[in-house]
Amino acid sequence: MKIHFRVFISFAIFSILFYACKKQVGQGGTSIIKGKLFVTLYNVFTPVDSFYSGKENIYINYGDATAIGNKVESSYDGSFEFPYLKKGKYKVYAYSNCLVNDTSCHGGKKTVLKELEITGNHQVIDMGDLKITK
Repeated sequence: MKIHFRVFISFAIFSILFYACKKQVGQGGTSIIKGKLFVTLYNVFTPVDSFYSGKENIYINYGDATAIGNKVESSYDGSFEFPYLKKGKYKVYAYSNCLVNDTSCHGGKKTVLKELEITGNHQVIDMGDLKITK
């Protein structure tokens, strides 16, 4: 009887440790997601200028979470990065103004989103341009 009890306790402790040590997606890793924010300015239907823009907010969601995981501001040249990420899936996004004829837009803003996955340690994922309109 003592042997069965010890096996049960050992299994229970192992199970708790295994699930407690399972890493969650998010910060605390060694990988980076980076990109540049590209803005196109419109005058009603006509683009009037385009450039890489600083001082714009870019957001990241970790895994399937709907809450904002982190927020950074683009640099003077439009560049941004989210460092110290673990393996997993991420959603990087910014908010874009709606064009007059955009029927998929609600409340004057829409989300421009890219889904990415980090598959290893020490990865640098360059997601390229995140394009929004103003």
